[in-house]
Amino acid sequence: MFDTPMEFRNAVAADLPAIVKLLADDPLGARRERAEDPLPQAYRDAFAAIERQAGNSVIVVVDSGVLVGCLQLTLIPGLSRLGMLRAQIESVRVAESHRSQGLGEALFRHAIERAREAGCGLVQLTTDRSRSDALRFYERLGFEASHLGMKLDLTKAKAKSD
Repeated sequence: MFDTPMEFRNAVAADLPAIVKLLADDPLGARRERAEDPLPQAYRDAFAAIERQAGNSVIVVVDSGVLVGCLQLTLIPGLSRLGMLRAQIESVRVAESHRSQGLGEALFRHAIERAREAGCGLVQLTTDRSRSDALRFYERLGFEASHLGMKLDLTKAKAKSD
């Protein structure tokens, strides 16, 4: 599967430039991310907030010292389903050089196992409808399109109300 062993670990602040570069290396991300040097402070602030929040982490995959994949795993306590703890997976990216090698699946299995160990009864995610390859990938892993997801972009809503 892999030529070298992959390291799965929690991200550290020094990983931020590589993570943002992964997030920007995609048609949707290219429009909304800023992989600049220096990195915009907003990314550092967001990462610090993630680190402070219990049950929230960014998991990275490192191959021979190079960060090649990431996702954010957030544990969400809730009242529904008898108070079931659930996990949300977002911001999934694998470097183009490492796609179609099983790395994404290994990253997901790692995150799902972390969720299971934390006591989660459900793992959920959202993805953009235009990401047809991602949709097929998630379905292959056993995810089902069971709900209709909706979002309200507050940055656009504010601009309209001003």
